[in-house]
Amino acid sequence: MNYFAEIILLAFLAIAFLQSGLDKITDWIGNVEWLKSHFSKTILKNQVPLSLGIILTLEMISGILAVIGIVSLLKNGNTEIALITAVISSVTLLMLLLGQRMAKDYDGARTIVIYLIPTVFLVYLLQ
Repeated sequence: MNYFAEIILLAFLAIAFLQSGLDKITDWIGNVEWLKSHFSKTILKNQVPLSLGIILTLEMISGILAVIGIVSLLKNGNTEIALITAVISSVTLLMLLLGQRMAKDYDGARTIVIYLIPTVFLVYLLQ
């Protein structure tokens, strides 16, 4: 087997995005209320539910595709879904980073970068 690093990184993305997405689903109201406060001084202040819905959708797509990518790599060595996953995940993380920067939450932005680094490395491995 030649895809240990890719599978580990895809598992990382699956865990991170599926857990985050499920948290948003199970505590939608709590997340909306917290984010309204978090973004109260930004141009996103009136767009929190829409923005959260977009992020939720992208996180769930990324997490589900990561699982499918793992299966595809294990089953037939096909890297196409894994690469699509890595790119969509990178875009999702960049959107989260932009939000944190807009909210002037620099610690939160730094945390997003911690997730972005292995995700971009996965893009590099797969291209």
